[in-house]
Amino acid sequence: MKKIFSLKFLIYFSIFSIILYSCKKDEKQDVSNPKDQQEISKEIAEAAKNPDSVEVEPVKESVSPMIQENGFYSGIIFPKDKKLRDSMYADFEKKYSAKDRYTILALNRLDSKFKRSADTLVIPATIDSTLMAYSPFPIQLDVLSKVKKFVIFSYPIQAYGVYSNGNLVKWGPTSMGKKAAQTTRGLTFANWKKKLAISTVDSEWKLPYNFNIHNSGGIGWHQYELPGYPASHSCLRLLMKDAQWLYSYADTWILNPGGATTKAKGTPVMVYGDYKWGGQKPWRKLLTDPNANNISVEEMEKLLGPLVDKMVKEQTNRDKVSDSISQAKSMEAQTIQDSGEIGN
Repeated sequence: MKKIFSLKFLIYFSIFSIILYSCKKDEKQDVSNPKDQQEISKEIAEAAKNPDSVEVEPVKESVSPMIQENGFYSGIIFPKDKKLRDSMYADFEKKYSAKDRYTILALNRLDSKFKRSADTLVIPATIDSTLMAYSPFPIQLDVLSKVKKFVIFSYPIQAYGVYSNGNLVKWGPTSMGKKAAQTTRGLTFANWKKKLAISTVDSEWKLPYNFNIHNSGGIGWHQYELPGYPASHSCLRLLMKDAQWLYSYADTWILNPGGATTKAKGTPVMVYGDYKWGGQKPWRKLLTDPNANNISVEEMEKLLGPLVDKMVKEQTNRDKVSDSISQAKSMEAQTIQDSGEIGN
């Protein structure tokens, strides 16, 4: 009888142990339930929003975070933390050559001095050192087909464009007049030029490759700092290479003897539009729309159409004056040569 009782007890104990083990196993599985994990993750995320409630270790980035890749442009966001910012700029400089960095900075309206001041850099998928692949200006404008040379500055996108007989030959970044000292809008003409001018605002400001377009106002284009926004005292700032190129490209005025009056005007120059002060920088919009900065042919035709006759008229007059001066010089040289031959 005792043996039977012992056998029954052993059987019941074994069954109870199996049931108890199964319950323990189920409890462990319940802890790892996905729903519970989501709740835990949610609590951590909420705690991270309140640094006073829990100390959260900052995420360390080993590569520059990219944003809004659209196949044409991507962006790098630079944090405020100096160490992380410096590290990311070091990665940027390793990834891109000096030539490529120059192009990227130009697209962001920056020069090398202000390369570390931007909080975001817009980067094209394909680097084109001429910038022509990213031109916001129409490649061809039939409305300007009769105009030999023309330079336009856009306030809205802080960029300049150059047209020869309606064909875009160059464009680039600029920094125009700040809000308190805006550049005069409208059609004007290039006047005089000087390789190194001194600013009338501050004598310590040296202006390489200065080309005046408003003689009385002392406004012109020249090389100077590009910080990524309109910052000048009315002038049109350019990168050094662009200032040198435009210095050679544009034509100056021609003065009457004595230099008091203008006999012929120089290359036509247009400054137009308004900048959205305090708003998002226009080139940042390229991250969501690669055509965000594009200026349509229709817009340009509407803007320039009424002014073409004036430009052609001044161009024709300058050609006549230039031809007349050239003929006079040729005759003078011939006279000197003839006098020398007679003397011999």
